[in-house]
Amino acid sequence: MTIEIRVPQLPESVSDASIAAWVVKQGDYVNIEDNLLDLETDKVTLEVAAPASGVLVEIKAEEGDTVLGGDVIGIIDETASSPADDSTTTKDSSASVSVSASPSVRKTLAENEISGANIQGSGKHGRILKEDVKEHLQSQAAPTPSNTASPASKPVDDTNTSDLEGRNERRVPMTRLRARIAERLVEAQHTAAILTTFNEVDLSEVARLRRKYQERFQKSHGIKLGFMSFFVKAATEALKRYPEVNARIDDGDIIYQGYYDIGVAVSSDRGLVVPILRNTDSMGNADIEKAIADYAGRARSGHLELDELIGGTFSITNGGIFGSMLSTPIINPPQSAILGMHNIQERPVAIDGEVVIRPMMYLALSYDHRLIDGKSAVSFLVKVKELLEDPASLFLEL
Repeated sequence: MTIEIRVPQLPESVSDASIAAWVVKQGDYVNIEDNLLDLETDKVTLEVAAPASGVLVEIKAEEGDTVLGGDVIGIIDETASSPADDSTTTKDSSASVSVSASPSVRKTLAENEISGANIQGSGKHGRILKEDVKEHLQSQAAPTPSNTASPASKPVDDTNTSDLEGRNERRVPMTRLRARIAERLVEAQHTAAILTTFNEVDLSEVARLRRKYQERFQKSHGIKLGFMSFFVKAATEALKRYPEVNARIDDGDIIYQGYYDIGVAVSSDRGLVVPILRNTDSMGNADIEKAIADYAGRARSGHLELDELIGGTFSITNGGIFGSMLSTPIINPPQSAILGMHNIQERPVAIDGEVVIRPMMYLALSYDHRLIDGKSAVSFLVKVKELLEDPASLFLEL
């Protein structure tokens, strides 16, 4: 009996997907729930599991092909015997089925001619991460008595040396995620009247709280108390006071959203993704820190789910982790505003007539001027600043 492998139904906001990579080959035996291939959408990479155990007898869509929800992309024959019952099946063939890794990791394995079966994955469910491949390569590169000497069998031939040596170019197709990021950024620039306002915030009190409670917080909640949870809570409180910043434009109407779903930009090997923290008004600092850490880890390993990237009423991006001093973030449509965080630097500031050194950060709020007036935008950013400079007011909801 044969079983069809179909593309999972995609959300309404995702029109199609492309096949990033097949994990198995035609003719391989697979077990039910084994990962067969990775589908790349404009938001995230999805794994397609085997619907039944058997032999993959036909692949109907190759890597790079565009597919729609429900399309048949392969056939599994349930009546075929498993490798355990078939003496002609090699050990390497069965091992290749069990290898679990993201497309970028599999590409690295292929480029270095490494079998994933020889690497112990440290990711979830034994998934191989880039760090695992790097460690494997480093261990293979360690010098041994047999390979420390320079091989005499490979004489250097410099007769064809070019003056342009080292000026190589490499053309690779743009991933769907990168293409979609580019499309949305250009769309935002073309459809919204984007304006950016700036301010700076003294993070002395937040830093003091972190130093004072870090050990107890980590012992109680199992995660470090970071700066981001304070910014998420401050933004949420400011959104309550300025609902137009939490609104969006839809076909000439203004939709005021009475909930607070804040997207937090996370960098991954495939590009920038913005997973959503839902109902941040009901989240504590520990909930926020845990959710962000979980999103960041799964963004790097390619395990974010589509519904975790859809929606959102406001976004926060932190270029400071890369050393950025100042930037003008671009709105994430259909949202109407985005808060940009930057590098924290100790700078001299005047307080009560005296010059003191304080940990300062520049803040940037980019907003759609069609919906948000300058007064509201500036007032929103000032409120975020005030809440961060007096974090006790966050917990007292002042």
